[in-house]
Amino acid sequence: MAKKALVTGITGQDGAYLAELLLQNGYEVYGLARRSSTADVNLTRLQWLGIEGDVRIVDGDLLDLSGLIRTVKDVKPDEVYNLGAQSFVKSSWQQPLLTGQVTALGVTNVLEAVRIERPEARFYQASSSEMYGLIQEPMQSEETPFYPRSPYAVAKLYGHWITINYRESFGLHASSGILFNHESPLRGIEFVTRKVTDAVARIKLGLAKELRLGNIDAKRDWGHSKDYVRAMWMMLQQDVADDYVIATGRTTTVRDMCAIAFKHAGLNMEDHLVIDPELFRPAEVDVLLGNPEKARKKFGWEPKIGLEEMIVEMVEADLKRLARLKAS
Repeated sequence: MAKKALVTGITGQDGAYLAELLLQNGYEVYGLARRSSTADVNLTRLQWLGIEGDVRIVDGDLLDLSGLIRTVKDVKPDEVYNLGAQSFVKSSWQQPLLTGQVTALGVTNVLEAVRIERPEARFYQASSSEMYGLIQEPMQSEETPFYPRSPYAVAKLYGHWITINYRESFGLHASSGILFNHESPLRGIEFVTRKVTDAVARIKLGLAKELRLGNIDAKRDWGHSKDYVRAMWMMLQQDVADDYVIATGRTTTVRDMCAIAFKHAGLNMEDHLVIDPELFRPAEVDVLLGNPEKARKKFGWEPKIGLEEMIVEMVEADLKRLARLKAS
């Protein structure tokens, strides 16, 4: 029989790519999605990949433990991937309590549902490089101390440690991936890489004149979501659960990332880039650089898609999207 996977956050970037990977590997894929009274579930990313008809969407919310228990009981998943969260760092300062409820306590709710109804299932928690915050080492590994610098990062740290606690307390096969920044054409427009590629495409098509950003000297370790969801799946195929840093081991400034996008579009960055002090974070994370050596040694994971290739792919995707809108 085919394996079953339950994915929270399936309508997001990682959820969509993970669903695609799982389907390619013969899984039955169930996606937990929260509905509202004003709109149906947003399946645009699944539609972009052409897999919306292959995924079974289940109504649910990370804050509803009873609903999660029923879902796990009904689906009987072999693997559970918890990707759902309030995942925008900037919004976590405006909504710190909601971020704590969803991004932190939501993890406990999913773990409880698994512990009660499906303790034999393998569990993946989406931890974040933002937990390192004010970095304590130049290159961050699984052993680097955490120093979160936003309500989002604090909430992610809770989710990370509660996953370890359930693994050690109840014997669950529960792993966390400490994922550094990962992007793609499916990235939300509020994230800096997609904000850049969308703006570059708009400027190229005559739909905008400028790109407004905050701290462009911040450095990030950027990879491609396709590579990173492959790491998630590989973690749950290991005999022993553990925690792994997933990163490229290369750091790049926002400024240099922008330069790649503008150059590909044949534009002069200096003519369009505007620094807006309002876009600076209250507490900035200046540098993140991950050490993925443990994942490489334990299960052979390495990134396949480079930063330049990824940014070009994103610019091209945004040019196509916006050209269709402009023509309609």
